[in-house]
Amino acid sequence: MRLLLVALLSGTAAMTHTPSANAFELFGFKLFGSDEEDDDVVDPLHYTVTLTVEGGDEKLKDDLDEASSLVQDVERPVSGSLGLLAKARSDREQLVAALYAQARYDGVVQIAIAGQSLDDIAPDADFGAGPVPVTITIDPGAVFTLDEIKLEGDAANLMPAEFGLIPGGNAGSAAILRAEAEIVRRLKEDGRPLAQVTGRDVVADHETATLDVTLAVEAGPIAGYGPTTVSGAETMDPGFTAYVTGLKEGRQYSPREVDEARDRLLALGVFSSVTVSQGTALDANGQIPIEVEVTERKLRYYGVGATYSNTEGLGIEGYWGHRNLFGRGETLRIEGSIGRIGDDDVSDVSKLNYNAAILFEKPAVVGPDSKFFSRFRTVYEHPDAYDRFSTEVAAGLSYQFTRTQSASVEASLEYEDVTDFFHPDGQRHLIASLPTQYVFDNRDNKLDPKRGFRALAFAEPAHDFLTGATFVKLRGELSAYRAIDDAQRFVLAGRVATGSIFGASLEQIPADRRFYVGGGGSVRGYEYQGIGPKDPDGNPIGGRSYMELSTELRVQVTETIGIVPFIDAGAVSEDEFLGSAGFKVGAGVGLRYLMPFGPLRIDAAVPLNPGPDDPDFGIYAGVGQAF
Repeated sequence: MRLLLVALLSGTAAMTHTPSANAFELFGFKLFGSDEEDDDVVDPLHYTVTLTVEGGDEKLKDDLDEASSLVQDVERPVSGSLGLLAKARSDREQLVAALYAQARYDGVVQIAIAGQSLDDIAPDADFGAGPVPVTITIDPGAVFTLDEIKLEGDAANLMPAEFGLIPGGNAGSAAILRAEAEIVRRLKEDGRPLAQVTGRDVVADHETATLDVTLAVEAGPIAGYGPTTVSGAETMDPGFTAYVTGLKEGRQYSPREVDEARDRLLALGVFSSVTVSQGTALDANGQIPIEVEVTERKLRYYGVGATYSNTEGLGIEGYWGHRNLFGRGETLRIEGSIGRIGDDDVSDVSKLNYNAAILFEKPAVVGPDSKFFSRFRTVYEHPDAYDRFSTEVAAGLSYQFTRTQSASVEASLEYEDVTDFFHPDGQRHLIASLPTQYVFDNRDNKLDPKRGFRALAFAEPAHDFLTGATFVKLRGELSAYRAIDDAQRFVLAGRVATGSIFGASLEQIPADRRFYVGGGGSVRGYEYQGIGPKDPDGNPIGGRSYMELSTELRVQVTETIGIVPFIDAGAVSEDEFLGSAGFKVGAGVGLRYLMPFGPLRIDAAVPLNPGPDDPDFGIYAGVGQAF
């Protein structure tokens, strides 16, 4: 039996104070342990709490448990009897608000501390040493629905139904506030930055359990952008920060552009937080001032990582970077890695894999949405398919056309010496290429998407000055995601990728530029590069065309645990088109631990139609979904 095991651990490292030896944090999020908060509370008092909802609605009880700070913070002490009283009074308001959000306007929340009603307890009461029993009893009342709805003022010509306000529909306070925000947004999209709700009249009829809503709205004048002011920038040039927003003075105001300005500033990587807000009044020129408030991240960062496979050995990597080299968002990153440590096929250090690179980027070179990038990279690697030494210099430009569309083009010159099945004594190449890429991506979350899709088109014309070969490499990918339930706990995900190389024979194309399939990022259950044509010794030789297919059902079992059954398939052909190339299929199941920054992933897969050299199963780990 052969085991294929891959693990990944990476991140940034920094010198930080550890509040407790029993606490563990990953990427700034505490996974378990205590921060010894008792030390920060004066006269700590512990309590117990029981929350009961009349009628036995378990879903409503879960929601109210989430809304109750007494329930959520039960493990944390309060500051004496006075602190418990204050927390209980605040909690009652929170629970009433939670009932209103679910359109329960005649609900009643009763809280008792040590058997006494909250309203009967003296302000200077002393509950002793604790733990103090607290009971919360909730009569949720009836669910109200909307009845009469009126929009007045500058919103009188709008239809309430467009914003979810429908007679007989959801009367929850959250739905009403959401409708108000959408109405104001609609008016702001017409270039009216001062649009606002000036009046709200909500009348509840407890006999009929209905709600009448009247909203008065003032649109305000159409205006353009005024000057953009920046605060909080220390090492970053404030004028350049204002330029990157793209909010050109005098152009008509758009809330969508304001949102995009914030996204653009965050994408620089220099700021940990960005707030882009408008003024409360027009300036003397009839324009709306824009205010940008930023908080800068640490300028320098570094990180380490490791991978392991019983077929590829141990790999280690490290990097160092600077986020704002010259004060205008320029980034410099130096990285390196060593692989195949401990691999049985590696006889000495000359057969290890080495990779080193220097990367430089400069944003906003031909407009706020552009970025210049360059790299110098040296690689010395020995996968099963070939041995390669290469040195590359490249420079290019990327452009973000919209939130969902981007493109890039670069010029690359690479010298390499490659030994493979076709060239056992090695062959030298000097390749000039123009990699060009277009991406459409409207996924709602990059690491754990629930809806949307991502499409990529890639073309790379290349010429080898030493062999005379000219070829074009084409590649395309499409990934789609769709939640099949309202709670988005069941998500169907699919991916297809394909490519072809035209203009040269297989042996004329350098081995590292051919297509390979198999492994954790491809067809799980098979070795890395393990699918496709092989030489007489069983080593992959790559191909001129390929296709990969993947389907997953992502099931969120709890708030933190997910299960993912999946099927992958792939094929590689020596020809420009797949033709009769046989597909290899793998299937398995994955475990997801859902974190705020994305899921931690472990997948186990078996090959369904394995060959004699294929492993019995594979295990893979990483951060984020498989695709």
